[in-house]
Amino acid sequence: MDFRIISIGTLSRHELWGESAATRTAHATTTLIRSGDRVILVDPGLPPQILQARLTERCGLQPGDITDVFMTNFRPAHRWGLSAFPQANWLVSEMERETTGRYLIARLDQEQEEEAAELIRQDIQQLQRCQPASDRLADQVDLFPLPGFTTGTCGLLLSHLNATTLIAGDAAGTYEHLVQGRVLQGCVDAEQGQESLREVIEIADVIVPGHDNLLLNPTRRPM
Repeated sequence: MDFRIISIGTLSRHELWGESAATRTAHATTTLIRSGDRVILVDPGLPPQILQARLTERCGLQPGDITDVFMTNFRPAHRWGLSAFPQANWLVSEMERETTGRYLIARLDQEQEEEAAELIRQDIQQLQRCQPASDRLADQVDLFPLPGFTTGTCGLLLSHLNATTLIAGDAAGTYEHLVQGRVLQGCVDAEQGQESLREVIEIADVIVPGHDNLLLNPTRRPM
């Protein structure tokens, strides 16, 4: 099993940098995992054409080489490039699929504007295409629930010979959030989010944040 970062994500507004308004387009950090015959892309956060170019630049792959796409949550910044992988299995945690589905249906029932309703219907269609992820995606690649930012936020735990890597999604938004012990703004359950962040710090030697480059766990090794 091996992994690499395909694209480093960013927040639209980084509150720990003192930003009070959106200054850029948010997109999630995208990670590629290879284990056995599975080629798993996590959080396709860039538009399809850009993501395809990054895949080629970073690992010489084309979208058709991807067997599975896993999203740590179903927020738009984690799935902008999803349509580039029609042949792959689209995966989210079962809890994320269920809670997001209920939320989208409730929004659709309340929406009066047809243009906005059509966008919600498109989200529902994408979610219906997603399958609930099994507890083990591949050898050495296991689901790791990290609720808080969304109810069903779920990371992936990669088991190496003498270390662990956790693709944490928005449970650990950026380096600053991690070292300051802060959850991202917009977290649906801040208390649960804090507990998940503590789990990230406890379990992982290497952490892939939701919107930053990978880093060594600052509580275990000098940065």
